Amino acid sequence: MELSDYLKEKKKIIDKYLEEKLPSEQENPTLIHRSIRYSVLNGGKRLRPILTLMTAELLGRPFQLVLPAAAGIELIHCFSLVHDDLPCMDDDDYRRGKLTNHKVFGEGIAVLTGDALLVMGLDFIFQNAQVEGISKESVLQVIGKVLEMLGTRNMLGGQSDDINWKFQKQIQNKIVEIYLKKTSALICASLETGALLSQANEKEIEALHTFGKYFGLAFQITDDLLDFQQDKKGDEKPSYPAVFGIEKAKDEIMKYCLQAKDSLGIFGSKAELFLELVDYFQHRKE
Repeated sequence: MELSDYLKEKKKIIDKYLEEKLPSEQENPTLIHRSIRYSVLNGGKRLRPILTLMTAELLGRPFQLVLPAAAGIELIHCFSLVHDDLPCMDDDDYRRGKLTNHKVFGEGIAVLTGDALLVMGLDFIFQNAQVEGISKESVLQVIGKVLEMLGTRNMLGGQSDDINWKFQKQIQNKIVEIYLKKTSALICASLETGALLSQANEKEIEALHTFGKYFGLAFQITDDLLDFQQDKKGDEKPSYPAVFGIEKAKDEIMKYCLQAKDSLGIFGSKAELFLELVDYFQHRKE
């Protein structure tokens, strides 16, 4: 199957699962449930949960075994986006071509929506323990990994550094550190979720973690490069091309893509889809 067809198929599966499992807009309290569905069912790429499914398949397991946890990862990602868009954070008016949550439902409901998505995301992961063939111990390991990713040493710390970016010395190491915390950490957690639930060994988990770190860096710099070329992001927020220039950004993307690919050598030809994924996102235009 072509990579583009694979991504479309898995996105459709994840969208259907979320559509069915999220509270309906008619369930009380209706306002927050409408808000949740607005921010989740809005056409996202579903990259992170797809990585969870891909990892299970890489390790010879059916993707269905890890689908609840994959959906949970997506809800946690959506939580971070809703909060990032708030006026006190990035102050964005649009997300994926639609008004951001707080522009539609107000800041208070947007904050509660983010909180609810985080709780729901962890609950979805917890529910994966009910899937036949999945050990409860592996689910606990996943929850531990996700909590580690969410903490002040990773995502929350990265957001703190992001907020204070304009007051800090804008150096390459600092912006890479922010990307590792805000982007790579959740991508690593997505991969390690699939790996832990699939009973991967330590070397396999380490390889996938390294892949996630470098793929996350390449992904984020590419995102910033696309925004910068469309005049959407200046140097008031962390942006590699805004600070270091377009050519330097392109060089770094290539470097991190090569490192991501090299990290999967232990999987041999079984990792071909992951290698294609790196190329796919490196050369994307939107």
